[in-house]
Amino acid sequence: MPVCEPDPWRTQYFAPVPCPETVRIPTKDYDAWEWNPAHRWIYDKLAVALSQGLEAGPHGVMPPFFPVFSKPLMNLRGMGTGSRVIASAEEYAAALTPGHFWCRLLTGRHVSSDAAVVNGVPRWWRHATGAAAEGGTFDHWHVHAEAIPEVELWCGAWARTHLAGYTGLVNFETIGGRIIEAHLRFADQWPDLYGPGWVAALVRLYETGVWDFADQDRADGFSVVLFAPHGRRYRHPPAAVVDRARALPGVSSVQITFHEAWTPAQHAMPPGGFRVATVNAWSLEAGRAGRDALAQALLTTG
Repeated sequence: MPVCEPDPWRTQYFAPVPCPETVRIPTKDYDAWEWNPAHRWIYDKLAVALSQGLEAGPHGVMPPFFPVFSKPLMNLRGMGTGSRVIASAEEYAAALTPGHFWCRLLTGRHVSSDAAVVNGVPRWWRHATGAAAEGGTFDHWHVHAEAIPEVELWCGAWARTHLAGYTGLVNFETIGGRIIEAHLRFADQWPDLYGPGWVAALVRLYETGVWDFADQDRADGFSVVLFAPHGRRYRHPPAAVVDRARALPGVSSVQITFHEAWTPAQHAMPPGGFRVATVNAWSLEAGRAGRDALAQALLTTG
């Protein structure tokens, strides 16, 4: 297994690619933090904000203006847990929480970007934007074929300054082109949408320090998510149902994204729903058709 992937529904992307036993490629922040001591500081979100010149400070330091955005300085599982907008000094005083910080409230497009970095220099980018639904859920993610220059210019310059000596994948979360979070890993939900040969290039990067990926036929992709109501215990659909969804024209892959043997409470899920499946596809219509094919089996059993 070339990638240290704990979620069994995602090993389908990595298991076919050979990899030396000495190569470790993280998909989770707790592994990335453990294996990259020289650069693990980027999980300190206050430090990342200050490194960009953004007005920010720990709770206890009074913001010079409102509104501000407040969240934990570091949270490797459930990165956005406890985040909120604070609109006034009175609200701030009531919301003071140890281990949290405030930052200028950013506006603009929220983008998740993966970059392949060699000694701090980005060599490859892909960007995704989400279609948000209620309660912290997403209807789908759009993996864009095109570049997003404002992200690449800002994050590229930041990486050259702050990630010198690091080689590997980095994920940037940005709003309005400014970094709100950085991760020493990639988004493992849709590596198939990056194109044939991408996982092999990933392994070569971590093995040799060289990024070599042609990326000649990049296309838009969509990762369409099926959420179910909380409060029920769900069962995996029959393999034949999954196979039919995967065989639909334009569908790339299907993930059944929960552990059947676990209780619902053991899964980290947003308040708006329990994520039961993800369909990666080359068009939004194909992804939604795959989701519809799974929905009846998943939502009528429990």
